[in-house]
Amino acid sequence: TPLVTDVVAAGRAPGQLGHDIEGRLKKFVSDPIVTVIVSSFVGPYSQQVRIVGEASQPKALPYLAHMTVLDAMIASGGLTPYASGNRAKLIRKVNGKDVSTTLRLSDLLKEGDLSANAELQPGDTIIIPQSFF
Repeated sequence: TPLVTDVVAAGRAPGQLGHDIEGRLKKFVSDPIVTVIVSSFVGPYSQQVRIVGEASQPKALPYLAHMTVLDAMIASGGLTPYASGNRAKLIRKVNGKDVSTTLRLSDLLKEGDLSANAELQPGDTIIIPQSFF
């Protein structure tokens, strides 16, 4: 809203945020009523799962408890026709170092091989390369 300067929303519930904005608007409006509706949430980088490369819709997703590679791939629309899904990599920070693990996304998504599914952690990145042919 143009009457209220930037308001930090991170870590606050919509109701708390609405009350804060109402308090700031009282200078300009006699009895302000504010409703805050969260339309999307990604969260801080450390709590995101990022999918890049040959995903249909590369994106950053908010990490949810017990989230798996399958959940992330469904949210990103799956693989493009040019993806080399079985050469995909999961990059995870372990003790401050990047650790790379190979994912078998084609087996998971096209063959239904649930043994290729892996649990994700906050901060993980899935990199899907393009196929050579």
